Amino acid sequence: MEIFHLRYFVAVAENLSFSRAARQLHMATSPLSQRIRDLERELGRPLFDRDSHHVSLTPAGAALLPVAKDVLGRFDDIPWRLRRAVGHERQTAYVGVVPALHPRLKERLARVEERCAGEFDVKRWPGNSANLVNAVQRGDLAMALVHLPVHADGIEVLELLREPLGALLPAAEFGGRDAVSLSELTDHTYVTSAPGTLPTYFDQLRVRLKAAGIHREITLNIGDYASVREIVANGSVFGITLLSAGEGDAGKGASVVLPFRDFSPALATGLIWRRDRAEPDGDLHGLVEAATNTFSEPLDQGT
Repeated sequence: MEIFHLRYFVAVAENLSFSRAARQLHMATSPLSQRIRDLERELGRPLFDRDSHHVSLTPAGAALLPVAKDVLGRFDDIPWRLRRAVGHERQTAYVGVVPALHPRLKERLARVEERCAGEFDVKRWPGNSANLVNAVQRGDLAMALVHLPVHADGIEVLELLREPLGALLPAAEFGGRDAVSLSELTDHTYVTSAPGTLPTYFDQLRVRLKAAGIHREITLNIGDYASVREIVANGSVFGITLLSAGEGDAGKGASVVLPFRDFSPALATGLIWRRDRAEPDGDLHGLVEAATNTFSEPLDQGT
């Protein structure tokens, strides 16, 4: 048994899906499934009940999960525990950052970097929210600025900012309007970028759209917002994006961004870190304290 066997097992157990776990691990589903079978063979019992539609933990899998997570946590903690054991020195701290981070949050992060320069060499690491959360849990990242919600064991979350979302619509049909209702979009198709490129909050939005009678959907195989905008410009489709994405676009393009009349979606961004590493005896106590103090100062949401 190798440590990667446990890491693969935990990914499948937390996702209850081999395909989602494979995407999270950046590997194909087939070798992931084979590694799980190898682990089951070595342990002498099945860890998952699986068929073509569902994956669930067996009693043995449920018993192994907390043990595996504890072992992985101890293994991933070796680098920073070693640094703490051999004495104080200026250390590199990687902070995860999601794409399209609000400019004010970028400014605050720069201020954190300046305040902690004597003790930490803070470097930024880009990624989507799901991957950044996993990296913080593993100890690869000190902290991360991610889109919420986040529900992960041992992770503290400080919400920093909520940005209103609007409907990305074809200008030929909605130009000159100041708002739109969901009831006006039931004959339109909802278009999204590639799986894994959107925050999990968009899963909640999808449920809201279906409840409003919007059932047609297109998922692109790329995560480029410009491509979504081009498809919307063709007509009969719409997307959801930051309301600020449409500022200054009036009369200038083939698409517009309008607020919704009948609900108020908003994308929240927060700072996350591992609770144990921020304790008074943790290796990131000073960094997390400086970051939370800096980010908690009143934030002007304008640009």
